[in-house]
Amino acid sequence: MNVTIVDYNSGNISSVINSFKEVAKDKVNIEVTSDLNKIKNSDKVVLPGQGSFKSCIDALRKISGLVDTLNEFTINNKKPLLGICVGLQMFADIGYEETETKGLGWISGNVSKIDNQNGKYKLPHIGWNEINITKDSKIFKGIENKSHMYFVHSYEFVPEDKNVISATTDYSSNIVCSVEKENIFGTQFHPEKSDKFGLKIIDNFINL
Repeated sequence: MNVTIVDYNSGNISSVINSFKEVAKDKVNIEVTSDLNKIKNSDKVVLPGQGSFKSCIDALRKISGLVDTLNEFTINNKKPLLGICVGLQMFADIGYEETETKGLGWISGNVSKIDNQNGKYKLPHIGWNEINITKDSKIFKGIENKSHMYFVHSYEFVPEDKNVISATTDYSSNIVCSVEKENIFGTQFHPEKSDKFGLKIIDNFINL
């Protein structure tokens, strides 16, 4: 089985690569590439994201044919894709970080700044926080509710359809921190930085 981590120059993804390789051992081939054919022919794809919504979308669009290839993989062929941090946020229709930017439009909704309640909550939201699992998601198999995951973000994904939400975290309000829609999975937290629970999520995704 081939799992491809999309490398589209969106910041340092070495911890994502290392955790997937650690979990995969020799059972699964982990490829890190922006090669369209390799992405098309993989069994599963991971879309990481570091930086702003706009910078990540711009970087995706800079690689000719990449957005079309991801659409074909995810929407047409219904193969499993995992978005991490801004990788999840890009599923939205629109993001409002820096400037209004069109997203991939895979899950209707928008990405807006967390309401810090006039400075009561620090932004970015950094560090460990408890997650509240709200539906039986395949990537949470073997993960206890109220487990702690590692976050670094100032913006939140607000989906129109609340049924796609698989977990929330409490920071100023109930922030969506995980979604599942058919073959599309996303986490706002960083599984690659979330110790054994994060590695379990990666393992669950690889074993879907």
